[in-house]
Amino acid sequence: MTTLTRGAYAHPETSLDFKTGTWRVERPVHHHRNAPCHVACPAGEDAQAYLASLEESGPRAAWETLVAANPLPAVTGRVCHHPCETACNRGAYDESISIHNVERFLGDEALRHGWDYPGIPARRDGDAVAVVGAGPAGLAAAYHLLRLGHPVTVFDKLPVAGGTLRTAIPQYRLPRDILDREMERILAAGMEFRAHHILGRDVSLAELQAEYPRVFLGPGCQVGRAWSVDGVTPSDLHPGISQLQEWIAVGAAPEARSVAILGGGNTAMDMARVMRRAGTKEVHVITHKAIPGPGVPAADTMPAIEREVRQAIEEGVVVHEHRGVHRLILRGEKVIGVEIVHMKKMVQENGRLKRIAFEGTETVLHVDQVIPAVGQVVERHGLGTILAKGRDYLQADELGRVFQHPKLYTGGDARGDRGTVAEAVGDGRRAAAAMHADLIGVEPVPEVKSQPIGIERLNLNYFEHAPAPEEKVLPVEDRGETEEIEGGITARQAAAEAVRCFSCGNCFACDNCWTLCPDNSVLKTRDVATDGTHYVFDYDYCKGCGMCANECPCGFIEMEPEG
Repeated sequence: MTTLTRGAYAHPETSLDFKTGTWRVERPVHHHRNAPCHVACPAGEDAQAYLASLEESGPRAAWETLVAANPLPAVTGRVCHHPCETACNRGAYDESISIHNVERFLGDEALRHGWDYPGIPARRDGDAVAVVGAGPAGLAAAYHLLRLGHPVTVFDKLPVAGGTLRTAIPQYRLPRDILDREMERILAAGMEFRAHHILGRDVSLAELQAEYPRVFLGPGCQVGRAWSVDGVTPSDLHPGISQLQEWIAVGAAPEARSVAILGGGNTAMDMARVMRRAGTKEVHVITHKAIPGPGVPAADTMPAIEREVRQAIEEGVVVHEHRGVHRLILRGEKVIGVEIVHMKKMVQENGRLKRIAFEGTETVLHVDQVIPAVGQVVERHGLGTILAKGRDYLQADELGRVFQHPKLYTGGDARGDRGTVAEAVGDGRRAAAAMHADLIGVEPVPEVKSQPIGIERLNLNYFEHAPAPEEKVLPVEDRGETEEIEGGITARQAAAEAVRCFSCGNCFACDNCWTLCPDNSVLKTRDVATDGTHYVFDYDYCKGCGMCANECPCGFIEMEPEG
């Protein structure tokens, strides 16, 4: 039986006889709200939860909280665009929590100490599932299926796992030793990995469906989107994705004095930086959108990660924002220049926005190579009718169920509306939950996150200003082909970030409500208080003054109308 304690005790037959709660028109209630970082995370991580675990119990407990959602924190801590930090309430107070650096620190600590994933049952009696593609979406799906008790077999065309993590992200962003060790651990979690299996050659989709009751398709997007200027292309045209893959695989890059790279995504920026490292003197990136920065609308911002754009500019890449290629200048079939023109969104008669070229703003860039990085599409081979005619991507609902194919699921780049590693990880996790529900005969339910708590609900008087840790970044002159540019943070800095967290919407047992209640109507268990379950409102005596809600630092207490 739980014993409750009051802040003070009244003598018998005195004030306890007067149940002043009858005066109340509002009552305090505990209301857990999602922190903005949690709602914003495409992978589904609850950063507030693992920062709390880090502060209370140390790195291993924090890592175990983190990998309950995302099994690849050493990877995503490096390559994620971390929208969690943009959403962080602390950013409106001083500086956002450096969540990606804490995530990276925890992932690296797990690799250093050889921690095994928690929560994976030794005996898995669920129905077997096949996963096609050992990229972030496929591996996340396989991992969460293992946690739910399903045997999993992963098929991939490469000899090693990783997918686009391995083939399309340069080592200076994601060191191969980190990737290799993260892949070794996740494969060792209990899934069977069948390398050198190409869909449509070594195994067919029909064969997989005959053997496995559910199949997850995570093939990624490995084919560059077709590109031309009014039907004209140079003879030596190669898509950015294939050029990037060749650089990563064998270190080969086109020889050019000046190059124009078309596009504003991560592939474009990576290719631009690779060309600078290959010795190209002039590297131009031409994009319809704007360079990321304060005050730039999200809809008009380059999709590339902001810090990657910033570092590329530091390395000498020239970004031509709000520009498009108006004309290719050829000598024979070889490009010698591009004419670019200013592009701006204009409202059409039908009300839609369309980018329009402004005559009179043309500029000529003298380049001897053009590399389009305007997106990738799914390789059609092996997918048959699953990839609908005229479609470049697999069509699926929010749970990952492929339209008109109820036993097939998908996620990651293959969906077309995704483009980041974190989104792929989140897709895999949600699809695994949906497959599990489907296999046990329960209707899958989409995730619903409540409205995140805003900074106006917090009492900032209880927090001191403190800066985020300064991130170690290699000087431009020291940046090479393989040296990791960003250095992460120390254990002490990670612990300090956990302390800086506002714990938005979640009680951290500060005792304010218990000690400040003027009527001693907040009771506390004799257990060591660690969260909101250790506090109880005694509504017999609570007058509804709102002191507890007003003085709650994290917005965990709200006043609701009585009745």
